[in-house]
Amino acid sequence: MASVACSLVLGRGFSCANTLTRPPIACLRLSRAVSCKMRNRHLSSQQKRQQFKRAPTEQLSLNMNAQSHDNIGCEAEEASSAGASHSSQITIPSNDAESDSNSETDVAVSTFEETNMVIENNDEQEHPSIRLEDLIAMIRNAEKNILLLNQARVYALEELDKILSEKEALQAEINNLEMKLAETDARIKVAAQEKINVELLENQLKKLKTEISSRNSIEEGKHGTLDDESPLVLELNDLRKENALLKDDIQMLKLKVADVSKTEERLPSLEKRHSLLEASLMELQSQLSNAQDNVSRLASLRYECKALSDKVENLQALFNDASIVMDQPSLGLQQYHELQKKVDKIEALVTEATVSKFPSENFQHYDETLREKIELSEKRLWESDQEIHSQIQLFQESVREFHDSLERLKEESKKRSQELSLENLPQEFWSRLLLIIDGWLLEKKISVNDAKMLREMTWKKDARIRDAYLASRSKSEHEKLATFLKLTYSRTSPGMHIIHIAAEMAPVAKVGGLGDVISGLGKALQRKGHMVEIVLPKYDCMQYDLIADMKALDVVVESYFDGRLFSNKIWVGTIEGLPVYFIEPHHPAKFFWRGKYYGEHDDFKRFSFFSRAAVELLYQAGKKPDIIHCHDWQTAFVAPLYWDIYAAKGFNSARICFTCHNFEYQGTAPASELVSCGLDVHQLNRPDRMQDHSAQDKVNAVKGAIVFSNIVTTVSPTYAQEVRTIEGGRGLHETLKSHSKKFVGILNGIDTDAWNPSTDNYISVQYSADDLQGKAENKDAIRKRLKLSRSEGSQPLVGCITRLVPQKGVHLIRHAIYCALELGGQFVLLGSSPVPHIQREFEDIANHFQSHSHIRLLLKYDDALSHLIYAASDMFIIPSMFEPCGLTQMIAMRYGSVPIVRKTGGLNDSVFDVDDNTIPEQYQNGFTFVAPDEQGLSSAMERAFQHYIRSPESWQQLVQKDMRLDFSWDSSASQYEELYERSVARARAAARV
Repeated sequence: MASVACSLVLGRGFSCANTLTRPPIACLRLSRAVSCKMRNRHLSSQQKRQQFKRAPTEQLSLNMNAQSHDNIGCEAEEASSAGASHSSQITIPSNDAESDSNSETDVAVSTFEETNMVIENNDEQEHPSIRLEDLIAMIRNAEKNILLLNQARVYALEELDKILSEKEALQAEINNLEMKLAETDARIKVAAQEKINVELLENQLKKLKTEISSRNSIEEGKHGTLDDESPLVLELNDLRKENALLKDDIQMLKLKVADVSKTEERLPSLEKRHSLLEASLMELQSQLSNAQDNVSRLASLRYECKALSDKVENLQALFNDASIVMDQPSLGLQQYHELQKKVDKIEALVTEATVSKFPSENFQHYDETLREKIELSEKRLWESDQEIHSQIQLFQESVREFHDSLERLKEESKKRSQELSLENLPQEFWSRLLLIIDGWLLEKKISVNDAKMLREMTWKKDARIRDAYLASRSKSEHEKLATFLKLTYSRTSPGMHIIHIAAEMAPVAKVGGLGDVISGLGKALQRKGHMVEIVLPKYDCMQYDLIADMKALDVVVESYFDGRLFSNKIWVGTIEGLPVYFIEPHHPAKFFWRGKYYGEHDDFKRFSFFSRAAVELLYQAGKKPDIIHCHDWQTAFVAPLYWDIYAAKGFNSARICFTCHNFEYQGTAPASELVSCGLDVHQLNRPDRMQDHSAQDKVNAVKGAIVFSNIVTTVSPTYAQEVRTIEGGRGLHETLKSHSKKFVGILNGIDTDAWNPSTDNYISVQYSADDLQGKAENKDAIRKRLKLSRSEGSQPLVGCITRLVPQKGVHLIRHAIYCALELGGQFVLLGSSPVPHIQREFEDIANHFQSHSHIRLLLKYDDALSHLIYAASDMFIIPSMFEPCGLTQMIAMRYGSVPIVRKTGGLNDSVFDVDDNTIPEQYQNGFTFVAPDEQGLSSAMERAFQHYIRSPESWQQLVQKDMRLDFSWDSSASQYEELYERSVARARAAARV
């Protein structure tokens, strides 16, 4: 009964677990002690009768040391018996969540039934009061341990907080003194410079006086006396006025010099004061250390006294209970004498400890401050005791509730015993697994090494192989193989070999979000233990200064194009820790020496050449990657090239993953141009392969990648749904539906190292969510830099950083400028447009607001300035018509700029309206609108401005919440990692069938 009670109460988590964290050690000791008592009941009937005769005396003479020895013995006995009794059983988690959560309860009930059979056979010889006393004693012992541990924890935490606060105060005082000293040094330097300037002015004044006197003597010799209105007299008067002003300046400088002299005289005293403060600090630290030692000693003494007092109280309670239930006078008298002796002995120990320890010399040296701390700690400990006592009462009530639910648990246990229990699978389960594995080996569906590993996991009854079997019971043979081989893959390989082939990579060759994805996802996968490599074109306009250890390899890779072989020079280097290969084609068209990345008339040829050269590089280098990940239409050619040409050459170890970052750009061209890179047009220009939906004589690179890749992804879940529609798919919706099983949307992340306001060197003042003062200073800095009005510090500033293209909602951005002005805010736009008429339109707006005090349009891209705009703005506008993912809203929130966005694509997956009651409060982080019109944007901006102006405290909390959101690549990389592993496991399974 007691063992089941403890196990079930622990399984249910105690009724008071929501308000008090209980030490699990005490509960385990209680459970083990009670279990030990129950095993003792399996003795023979004669031994039980003898034990019953001795039981009252032994129970009443319990003490803490004896109890702990009993517990240790029980634990040893449990450890030895557990292996024998459960060697042929294994506990597995059921697919049912309720079965998982009640696993401890099932085991406890099973133990109870086994024990109850023995108890029922000897029930007539068992005294009923013994079990109740055992349980009461154990519960009191557990209560005592709980009380002591919670007192120690509360007291230690409070003392630590006080010590840290005192240390911070001292450190702040030292920092102030150091700042004052630095200011004094600066003033001395300024004064010295001013003194030099004064000397120069005095020399000039002397020269001027000499010249004036010489000129006066000459003029008097020539003309006698001068007329008051003559030019020379007027010039002399002007010089006299200047002379007077110079004298005033000299006088002021002399006063400043005098102040500097006084400062120099005060400098030794300040230095002396600084040294004294340092000495005082050292002394205070020493006193603090001593105080901590004394507090520790005091705490230990208090705990000792408390423990002794508890012992006395427990023994007295036992004595009172024993005196009531004693039927035999002689036995009761003997127990009374023994208890009285123990009480006297313990009281003597308490008295001795109180007299000898408390008035010691250590306590006599405590100062008044320490006494106050002790009194405060005692008060808090008393309050904690009261709370713990109330929780103990709740715990006792839960124990009583156990008796009411026992019958119900028995019935449930009987029902479960009639069914196949997944928690206690028989040995036949593991034998069946071994036969399945051996069958696969004989059928040559798995290798010898794989079979050996799977057998080893089965012999050890590994939970992973158990879960794999249960998860794949209803699946096909092929899927079962993939599931089991995934286990061997994860055991034999610490990480995968992943190669990204792309046209961009931040920060060396960045046009849009694709470049950020390559570097961000690559670094996140690298941190997870995978080997990641990147292949890029070698552009002439790259930022080569950001590439470390770049060098050309002494090798030439030849790749096929236009019916012949062309040489490619290979360069290597590292970008932010990632290894990168750069391909420089020796082609007369100079494909990547055009001064820009995209926008050339022959882009289809440029990037089909690069895709063929990239795959050829991997083939000739003898690489065996697990995953080749290509991005957007520029490298979509990799998928058909790999499966149509290189797989036949034996280069087939990898699975192909293709990510389309924007379905608006699909890479269409006349089908004849596909011949250049060596692909068979007749086989590929078909509706189910690469033929474009708009014309039969055109091919679509993105469509080819969707068809030929093993994994197809896009950059947000909402965008993945949007592109399955006619409007969003841009002609590829049917193809995506046909391949929907391998198509998924994964939200991008951002590089939290590059975009971090607490370490960003591009902003004026660094800051964090815990200290937002720096954000206000950055706001003032950008106003000063852009010559915006600084009269109202609290005036909201709206930021916008974007490419001015129709996708970004150009008409709504234009409307937002005027709307912000009407609402009493300021607006800063950074961005340019590749579309001439849009660029001219915004140039006209910029000229109109050129000298305005609240509006600035900067029609360019400036990476350093973008950091400052993120840090300075209070709100951030992103009114996109469609947005596959979007990174600006994530970066804006990272810098505490609240986003105002349209609900589309990745914006819908990352920004949730603060006024939407259907969204949990912890996820509300911005302002959204649905309709892509001016009315919807105006409504969202008005709500944002009202929130900012009317609820400044709530706004600050919103800013802090946004800054603490995790938009790093870790979560997204984990999803890609899972897709990679599943695809590789399926491929290995298919290779063995």
